[in-house]
Amino acid sequence: MSPAQTFPAPAKLNLFLHIVGQRADGYHLLQSVFRLIDFGDELSLKPRQDGQVTMLTPLPGVPAEKDLCVRAARLLQQHTGCRLGIDITLKKRLPMGGGVGGGSSDAATMLLALNRLWQLNLPRSELQALALQLGADVPIFVFGQNAFAEGVGEVLAAIDLPAEWYVVLTPPAHVATAEIFKSRELTRDTKAIKMADFSAVSVSHFGHNDLQAVATRLYPVIAEYIDWLKTYGDARMTGSGACVFAPFDNEAAAQDAFSRRPAGYNGFVAKGLNRHPLWDFAQD
Repeated sequence: MSPAQTFPAPAKLNLFLHIVGQRADGYHLLQSVFRLIDFGDELSLKPRQDGQVTMLTPLPGVPAEKDLCVRAARLLQQHTGCRLGIDITLKKRLPMGGGVGGGSSDAATMLLALNRLWQLNLPRSELQALALQLGADVPIFVFGQNAFAEGVGEVLAAIDLPAEWYVVLTPPAHVATAEIFKSRELTRDTKAIKMADFSAVSVSHFGHNDLQAVATRLYPVIAEYIDWLKTYGDARMTGSGACVFAPFDNEAAAQDAFSRRPAGYNGFVAKGLNRHPLWDFAQD
């Protein structure tokens, strides 16, 4: 048998996140720009011949049948009839309930990596359709490029973004996404924009995050982290929280700001990516 191979699962940031409506089935319609960054989880994968999908590093409180990595592998087996299996070792760097797409990125990396390891050769569009079955944030990572997103987050158009660095802070809060979206206080009627509207203005200062007001009310610590980070520019929350970020023109400025964070503030510095590291693992 071949040895285990390691694959990255990068995080994402929502540079803005507008809720522009709600479907009859309860799902929210949004507009956002997803930015991939060069910090994330790592998956070590070792193919098996017996068809078993085994998570060797289970997450506390997450049973195997609900683990996104396991679900992604089994979905791919069911879709293709592949009889191979996989041993999964997850090195978790991204916080759960952080709004940076940790679990979603892990699932996407499973789809992309197994497409190569199992020699399935599925096209990107087919993998994206499978990704949507696993969660609304999974397709962006299979899409593999920074994107202007609409629908529930699955309608994606590639967008060019300038080179930027980010300070990302991780407040000690595990935000329940469903709780945020169910809130009566959530604004659901932000005016829709066109992709060109975003491209024509300063990328780092466009729009807002409609989920931020609800999240900071429920989790005041998020507001504390945003207020501190605003010292260095336009700080805001990503996704449904809890992580917050601010953009910087270069690594030195980002590292300097990060070094000045208050004691006990955790986080990381990351560079914006143009493409997912596993871009070549699927063909368009």
